[in-house]
Amino acid sequence: MALIRPRERDAVLQSLRAGVVPRIGQHLIQVGRAQELRALIEDVDRIADGGSTFRLIIGEYGAGKTFFLNLVRSIALEKKLVTMHADLNPDRRLHASGGQARSLYAELARNMATRTKPEGGALAGILEKFIAQAKSESEQTGVSTDQIVRQNTQQLAEMVNGYDFADVVLAYWRGFEKDNEQLRADAVRWMRGEFTTKTDARAALGVRTIVDDASVYDQLKLLARFVRLAGYSGLIVCLDEMVNLYKLANTHARASNYEQILRILNDSLQGSAEGLGFILGGTPEFLLDTRRGLYSYPALQSRLGQNTFARDGLADFSGPVIRLAALTPEDFHVLLEKLRYVYASGDPAKYLLPDEAIPAFMHHCGQRLGDGYFRTPRTTITSFIDLLTILEQNPQVQWTSLIDRLAVQSDTGGEADKTIETEDEFTTFKL
Repeated sequence: MALIRPRERDAVLQSLRAGVVPRIGQHLIQVGRAQELRALIEDVDRIADGGSTFRLIIGEYGAGKTFFLNLVRSIALEKKLVTMHADLNPDRRLHASGGQARSLYAELARNMATRTKPEGGALAGILEKFIAQAKSESEQTGVSTDQIVRQNTQQLAEMVNGYDFADVVLAYWRGFEKDNEQLRADAVRWMRGEFTTKTDARAALGVRTIVDDASVYDQLKLLARFVRLAGYSGLIVCLDEMVNLYKLANTHARASNYEQILRILNDSLQGSAEGLGFILGGTPEFLLDTRRGLYSYPALQSRLGQNTFARDGLADFSGPVIRLAALTPEDFHVLLEKLRYVYASGDPAKYLLPDEAIPAFMHHCGQRLGDGYFRTPRTTITSFIDLLTILEQNPQVQWTSLIDRLAVQSDTGGEADKTIETEDEFTTFKL
């Protein structure tokens, strides 16, 4: 097997040790959940075919929701889709009247990614590609580039706020043609939702609207249509930390956000959002709580209800909700082997632990946490990397002594070498 580059190795290990999802190298540690991943790949193909999708990825804290979303994003990029992603927080919501929805859109736009710009900031590049395609078509047909740009953007005019969106694209083209950097920058700013007043937008671009709280979803539909005109297969929007809507104290604000989710869900199920997909990550409480969760909104509860025949080990991955199953012990064994492999930079000669150490470590975790360490792999991954770090920096130490000592302390209730931290409703432990 090929050696792993130091940059990729360090990015994976540092992220995992900090309890966050690595931006690169997810394929190095992906295990299990083949059916869930297959269902999302089918969604990607449906979007590329001009369809629309909506998925809720439900799992406990630390169960791997964010990792799963990032993995799907990387697959979508490889299939020539454009992706946008953001985490919800108190200042970023789907529906608001104080700028929080526009703030969410601005974050999505900043994180807009393509295969050539996977880290984000791809909006200007997409506009450049649209212009380049128009110039190429102009050379082939003999029609002026300006006329082709106008013809192509005319398709956007039929949509909500489409006239102004088309005018902004034309403004970018004028800036490109006249080498006017300011005009191009203003067009990108408008598309990113960075104009806060209509007066400023009209002075800069001659348009009468801006991206505000009320138009966020309509703007995403326009972007989905536009990226297809630019030669991409479609647009996927990934929203994580949806539990922040569940935490909203104001009942009306919570209901308004759930109503926006219902609108997105209805459009997706009816196929009226061309080339656009949504993937939302949340906790079981966010979905199932009948007092504050999505199930508190009757229209959503009826649409998101579980298949009544999906029980006794049977699963349905065709519905809008995908519940992340716990990793099996076999999956977890493979995961730890992959972490050992990544830590050794892909060189088995540099393994810090022998094969028999992995089941011993799993037995230790099972005794301390029970079956919980399968459901929330984040904590165990962090501890395993901590163990490897200790062995690397202290070559005189035997792995057996570390695990045996911890096992004895667990049995006797000793606290000398054990730290337990509680944060965000889940528990982490460190070697």
